[in-house]
Amino acid sequence: MGTKFQLYKSSSRGYYYFRLKSFYNKTLLNSEGYQSKAGCLNGIESVKLNSRDIQKFLKKKSSNGKYYFSLKASNGQIIGTSELYFSESACENSINLISNHAHNAEIHDLT
Repeated sequence: MGTKFQLYKSSSRGYYYFRLKSFYNKTLLNSEGYQSKAGCLNGIESVKLNSRDIQKFLKKKSSNGKYYFSLKASNGQIIGTSELYFSESACENSINLISNHAHNAEIHDLT
Protein backbone atom coordinates (compact mmCIF):
# COMPACT_ATOMS: atom_id res chain seq x y z
CA MET A 1 0.00 0.00 0.00
CA GLY A 2 1.43 3.38 -0.99
CA THR A 3 0.42 6.76 -2.29
CA LYS A 4 -2.27 6.69 -4.95
CA PHE A 5 -4.02 9.00 -7.34
CA GLN A 6 -7.79 8.93 -7.42
CA LEU A 7 -9.34 10.12 -10.68
CA TYR A 8 -12.99 11.11 -10.38
CA LYS A 9 -15.69 13.09 -12.16
CA SER A 10 -17.85 15.75 -10.54
CA SER A 11 -21.53 14.99 -10.98
CA SER A 12 -22.48 18.65 -10.65
CA ARG A 13 -20.04 20.27 -13.09
CA GLY A 14 -18.98 17.33 -15.24
CA TYR A 15 -15.26 18.07 -14.81
CA TYR A 16 -12.59 15.49 -14.09
CA TYR A 17 -10.33 15.85 -11.04
CA PHE A 18 -7.59 13.95 -9.30
CA ARG A 19 -6.39 13.85 -5.75
CA LEU A 20 -3.22 12.29 -4.41
CA LYS A 21 -3.76 10.24 -1.26
CA SER A 22 -1.13 9.22 1.30
CA PHE A 23 -0.39 5.79 2.71
CA TYR A 24 -2.96 6.59 5.42
CA ASN A 25 -5.60 7.77 2.93
CA LYS A 26 -5.06 11.47 3.74
CA THR A 27 -5.47 13.83 0.79
CA LEU A 28 -2.10 15.41 -0.05
CA LEU A 29 -2.87 17.22 -3.30
CA ASN A 30 -6.02 18.28 -5.19
CA SER A 31 -6.20 19.18 -8.85
CA GLU A 32 -8.04 21.82 -10.80
CA GLY A 33 -10.99 20.73 -12.94
CA TYR A 34 -10.31 19.25 -16.38
CA GLN A 35 -12.85 19.12 -19.18
CA SER A 36 -11.58 15.74 -20.39
CA LYS A 37 -10.37 12.55 -18.77
CA ALA A 38 -7.27 12.64 -21.00
CA GLY A 39 -6.43 16.12 -19.70
CA CYS A 40 -6.79 14.91 -16.12
CA LEU A 41 -4.50 11.94 -16.81
CA ASN A 42 -1.94 14.37 -18.27
CA GLY A 43 -2.20 16.35 -15.03
CA ILE A 44 -1.38 13.22 -13.04
CA GLU A 45 1.64 12.53 -15.24
CA SER A 46 2.75 16.13 -14.71
CA VAL A 47 2.61 15.62 -10.92
CA LYS A 48 4.65 12.43 -11.26
CA LEU A 49 7.29 14.28 -13.27
CA ASN A 50 7.40 17.67 -11.53
CA SER A 51 7.07 16.49 -7.93
CA ARG A 52 10.62 15.10 -8.03
CA ASP A 53 11.93 18.70 -8.14
CA ILE A 54 11.47 20.21 -4.68
CA GLN A 55 11.85 23.70 -6.21
CA LYS A 56 8.49 23.25 -7.96
CA PHE A 57 6.64 23.31 -4.63
CA LEU A 58 5.51 26.75 -3.54
CA LYS A 59 4.79 26.89 0.20
CA LYS A 60 2.41 29.61 1.40
CA LYS A 61 0.67 30.82 4.54
CA SER A 62 -3.06 31.53 4.38
CA SER A 63 -4.80 34.54 5.89
CA ASN A 64 -5.91 32.38 8.83
CA GLY A 65 -2.30 31.40 9.64
CA LYS A 66 -2.40 27.86 8.24
CA TYR A 67 0.13 26.52 5.74
CA TYR A 68 -0.42 25.02 2.31
CA PHE A 69 1.49 24.50 -0.91
CA SER A 70 1.03 24.37 -4.64
CA LEU A 71 2.93 22.26 -7.14
CA LYS A 72 3.89 23.99 -10.37
CA ALA A 73 4.72 22.56 -13.78
CA SER A 74 7.74 23.69 -15.78
CA ASN A 75 5.56 26.27 -17.55
CA GLY A 76 4.61 27.80 -14.17
CA GLN A 77 1.02 26.53 -14.21
CA ILE A 78 -0.29 25.16 -10.90
CA ILE A 79 -0.93 21.41 -11.15
CA GLY A 80 -2.34 20.89 -7.68
CA THR A 81 -2.84 22.46 -4.27
CA SER A 82 -2.65 20.93 -0.82
CA GLU A 83 -5.02 20.92 2.10
CA LEU A 84 -4.40 23.39 4.95
CA TYR A 85 -1.91 22.44 7.68
CA PHE A 86 -1.71 23.76 11.24
CA SER A 87 2.10 23.71 11.24
CA GLU A 88 4.83 24.49 8.75
CA SER A 89 6.54 21.18 9.55
CA ALA A 90 3.38 19.19 8.69
CA CYS A 91 3.21 21.06 5.39
CA GLU A 92 6.87 20.28 4.67
CA ASN A 93 6.35 16.61 5.59
CA SER A 94 3.62 16.33 2.95
CA ILE A 95 5.82 18.02 0.35
CA ASN A 96 8.59 15.50 1.08
CA LEU A 97 6.15 12.60 0.92
CA ILE A 98 4.89 13.71 -2.48
CA SER A 99 8.41 14.39 -3.76
CA ASN A 100 9.57 10.91 -2.73
CA HIS A 101 6.54 8.82 -3.66
CA ALA A 102 4.21 10.44 -6.23
CA HIS A 103 6.24 9.20 -9.21
CA ASN A 104 5.39 5.59 -8.25
CA ALA A 105 1.76 6.18 -7.23
CA GLU A 106 -0.91 4.01 -8.81
CA ILE A 107 -3.92 5.58 -10.50
CA HIS A 108 -7.34 4.47 -9.27
CA ASP A 109 -10.01 5.42 -11.80
CA LEU A 110 -13.26 6.12 -9.95
CA THR A 111 -15.16 7.40 -13.01
